[in-house]
Amino acid sequence: MKRILLSEKIKKAPWFLTIEPYLRKQDHPIASHPEARQPRIVPLLVIDYGNPAARIKHMRDVGRLLFGSVGEMWKSAKSISQNPYSGKKNIDSQTLADVEAYAKSLGVAEIGYTAVNPLYIFRGFRILFPNAMVFTIEMDREKIRQAPSLPSYIEIWRTYYEVGVIVNKVADFLRQRGFNAHAGPAVGGDVNYVPAAIDAGLGISGKNGLLITRHSGPRVRLAAVYTDIENLPFSQENQHHWVRDYCETCNICVRKCPADAIYPLAKVLADGAPSFIDHTKCAMPFSNDNGCTLCVKFCPFSNVSYDKLKKRFE
Repeated sequence: MKRILLSEKIKKAPWFLTIEPYLRKQDHPIASHPEARQPRIVPLLVIDYGNPAARIKHMRDVGRLLFGSVGEMWKSAKSISQNPYSGKKNIDSQTLADVEAYAKSLGVAEIGYTAVNPLYIFRGFRILFPNAMVFTIEMDREKIRQAPSLPSYIEIWRTYYEVGVIVNKVADFLRQRGFNAHAGPAVGGDVNYVPAAIDAGLGISGKNGLLITRHSGPRVRLAAVYTDIENLPFSQENQHHWVRDYCETCNICVRKCPADAIYPLAKVLADGAPSFIDHTKCAMPFSNDNGCTLCVKFCPFSNVSYDKLKKRFE
């Protein structure tokens, strides 16, 4: 009898955690491209390919953060009903500076701006507005250096939760000033954040499939706020492409992965996009070994200055 895989059967969170029940007649959501990627629900991957018992064992350590992350996801969805639709689609430089200062006071490391490519919206999902403020939040270097460990696993969920709180607060900040916003949290996001962050000029994907940033290397969590503000300072170029050439000479993440889940050469999917990781293999060490995270821990960009690595490489 063929095994039923939950991760293949279920592609969406429960309906009340999506924007669909909270849409109003003035809302005109943007759908994904027909060739967009299918989303992955990580807990279901763990059930299908990993060790669910190990994850349940650690619920006492991260349960508050996990359920808090889901709560922020729910808030992100239902708060779209608070959008003012005041007609404001241009933001002055002082207000934008205030938004950025507020986000950074909450813990954001870097901010980028981009129009969202519908190919990056997961298949069957919708977002409310076409433009995005993309945020990174840093995972603590010392805790990640302890991976795999309970402190590093808690740090993973701390950043999931906190960046979910941040994007909801930034969305509220914008609404209070007459702008429309839709918060996209790290957990349960409708968009593939890595390519969106690349378009926003925040970094480039490394061999491990993670965004490599100037500020923190791959030690980041990503989230976004979607808006119909039209005059955001959209990124015009990405200066991080050299990192991919560096990765081809490095391969530390490939060698250190305990499950051989990182492809030495990225595979090209049917939509032409690269695939870096075999998530079915990744699920076992991720579920057994306190979140694993070795591909982040051993990445040179986690531990050495971006500028120093660039100088050495050149």
